[in-house]
Amino acid sequence: MATVPSLAATVRQRVSDALSAALPEAASADPLLRRSDRADFQANGMLALAKQLKGNPRELAAKVTEALPANEEIAGIEVSGPGFLNITVADSAIVNNLAARRQDERLGVPYADAPGTTVIDYSQPNVAKEMHVGHLRSTVIGDAIVKLLEHRGETVIRRHHIGDWGTNFGMLIQYLIEHPHELDHASDTAGAKDAGEAAMARLNRLYKSSRALFDSDEDFKARARDRVPALQSGDAETLALWHKIVDESKTYFQGVYDELDVEIRDADIVGESAYNDDLQQVVKDLEESGVAVRSEGALCVFFEDVKGPDGTPTPLIVQKSNGGFGYAATDLAAIRNRVGDLKADTLLYVVDARQALHFRMVFETAQRAGWLPEGAARQLPFGTVLGKDGKPFKTREGETVRLVDLLDEAVERAAAVVREKADASVTEEEIQRRAQQVGIGAVKYADLSNSMTRDYVFDLDRMVSLQGDTSVYLQYAYARVRSIFRKAKDLQPVPHPERELVPAERALALHLDGFADTLVTAADEYAPHKLTAYLYELATLYSRFFENCLVLDPAEPAQSENRLFLCEMTAKVLHQGLALLGIRTPERL
Repeated sequence: MATVPSLAATVRQRVSDALSAALPEAASADPLLRRSDRADFQANGMLALAKQLKGNPRELAAKVTEALPANEEIAGIEVSGPGFLNITVADSAIVNNLAARRQDERLGVPYADAPGTTVIDYSQPNVAKEMHVGHLRSTVIGDAIVKLLEHRGETVIRRHHIGDWGTNFGMLIQYLIEHPHELDHASDTAGAKDAGEAAMARLNRLYKSSRALFDSDEDFKARARDRVPALQSGDAETLALWHKIVDESKTYFQGVYDELDVEIRDADIVGESAYNDDLQQVVKDLEESGVAVRSEGALCVFFEDVKGPDGTPTPLIVQKSNGGFGYAATDLAAIRNRVGDLKADTLLYVVDARQALHFRMVFETAQRAGWLPEGAARQLPFGTVLGKDGKPFKTREGETVRLVDLLDEAVERAAAVVREKADASVTEEEIQRRAQQVGIGAVKYADLSNSMTRDYVFDLDRMVSLQGDTSVYLQYAYARVRSIFRKAKDLQPVPHPERELVPAERALALHLDGFADTLVTAADEYAPHKLTAYLYELATLYSRFFENCLVLDPAEPAQSENRLFLCEMTAKVLHQGLALLGIRTPERL
């Protein structure tokens, strides 16, 4: 079906048309329409326009009001203050617009005008290492942005640039050669609750054992270092063991992603190793073009505005003096692949804000080399997860928090909330299923409800609360709507545009009408927190509606049908909005 414009868009167009009619020379002016507590909408553009034309803003606003033809959307318009237009929309227009959106499975959310191809790089764990709290933000934010962009019609290619290469693998592989049963699945992984946890137990043991031997045995250290060039040159035995370590890590990663309720496909895991064959060509092309120069044996790219504390230039090192490659070379090769082979229009990197300088230098280098169109790549930097003490989140012993431990605790806390709300007929199995949805949703929402550049405090007590800006509050609102429909029996949701709306109904309905505009903004600006803010306000308005408006009234069938219609739209928007954030909506809480 054709896209249904929001009332805000329709009213904005009506005022723009009136402005053009009243003042043809101002045809392109923006009426600056926004929601208002003085009316449904307020247009503030007359002030700036009058200043530009050296006129009186109230007189201009009056002319626009006079030029506005009769229409079905605007019930009233008046000039206020120094030239504001206060606009009230018709109840019938609100209900009719929502009824039209109801017929569309997308709830009126338009596809992008010119969708392209975006490669998004997020959730970048390291092989043979545990995922920790630092991996949470990249994974959750990246997953939400993928969903938002795909919903808008963008072709999205996911890339998980895992750390699967480097000198540490010489140590791990050499130890496996000398202790071939270390990763056998029959080895001791007692206490592991699933395959992923068992895989990580084996990898942890491999790492600790090989590190202990590497640090204590000079002969083993020498053999381990010799194993690195064997890996880099493609030695068959070495590569086979490397694949074994990577596959074991992928089993572990998948276990974490499954608990986090995030889809990670194997084909999307393209690690550092995937670009090895292109690294020498990257070096050759950069050096021959003059983009990079040799400095003390290393191949470097210099920038006028990047200097160290002593004022000396700090370069991007593409190749080390010993011939080795660092992150810069791999990132540049990845850009060549993503733009050249995958034909991406946009490259997004959901990476810790502390890596901002690295990515700025990488992007500029790729632009100088002609591999990356200007403005095509963008880092989406995120802040740090903090403990209640305001410092980076650690265990009491000062260790980095394992991501699985954090998720397990969130589910455990959520189970207590669900158990308190559940009646005696709910089985323990069902309580655990709901707790999984509530606990994981709480962790995701707490992350996404903050602007990604901000640090935030990880506080499980607040996250699983039924009060305040939490996913549990939104899930509870959804569950309350579903409970009404279980009680409605033969009553059906039917829009009644002929009925006058009471204030709580109007506030809820107008906010519902803004869903599509909010989703467009959240996707275009890569800003999931704008969607969470909208959904929280929706749940709050629904709560007021629920408290002030009797929904099921046998004496008022038309009123009940109309209110059930508003409940239905609230449930649809909550469900779709939370789904785009990767959060489940249980029918009961």
